[in-house]
Amino acid sequence: MVVPTLAELTAKGETPEVLFWVGCAGSFDDRAKRVTQAFVKIMHATGTRFAVLGNEETCTGDPARRAGNEFLFQMQAMNNITVLNGYQVKKIVTTCPHCFNTLKNEYPELGGNYEVIHHTTFINQLIKEGKIKMKEGGVFKGKKITYHDSCYLGRANGIYEAPRSVLETLDADLVEMKRCRTTGLCCGAGGAQMFKEPEKGRMDINIERAGEALATGATTIAVACPFCLTMMSDGVKGKEKEGEVKVKDLAELVAETQGL
Repeated sequence: MVVPTLAELTAKGETPEVLFWVGCAGSFDDRAKRVTQAFVKIMHATGTRFAVLGNEETCTGDPARRAGNEFLFQMQAMNNITVLNGYQVKKIVTTCPHCFNTLKNEYPELGGNYEVIHHTTFINQLIKEGKIKMKEGGVFKGKKITYHDSCYLGRANGIYEAPRSVLETLDADLVEMKRCRTTGLCCGAGGAQMFKEPEKGRMDINIERAGEALATGATTIAVACPFCLTMMSDGVKGKEKEGEVKVKDLAELVAETQGL
């Protein structure tokens, strides 16, 4: 798979439809890399003209701001905004709700104004436009899937239906956890908690959340965030159910149905 950088396209006088913001997890975490690859395959298969920043992309600064280092956040943000505005970027798609929230809601106050789309919304649009053809009786027919709402996608940005619309096209049985949508429970990684050990308490949040997902009887837990992917996977392992229940990103599920 050839993934062009924005610098390469600009040098040829070409402009992509969308910039794919890969994010730190999608670039460096081995498990999240598979989500990046699945989404790239989907964009290739649908003829979407896209590019990445490559080495010019750095962290959005989200973890720094959540951890209280506002100075570092603004340094990261201004560096990224300078690069994005230099290329006159208008439209960005990302697989990470943390990147999505920061680019969409926090960069404008520093001069970075872009149309930012999460990949679940983007994939849902591709399905509605007929660029991804989902057929009945696919690999997930009759299987139970439950969806875990990412905090930054759901409560922070009100995106609840797009991921579920995608899952419904899989021809699977979508079963909801008791705590979902506006009352969904965090996976335990938000607020920079991903990068530290949890405080002492009755139970780690990801173990509790994984228990709620397992209680639905689903054999697949669908997520739409690399942090949720890690935390829910660890939670399922903590419950010793990793052999029976898989945690997968929506992009991976759609790619599977397409044989990509």
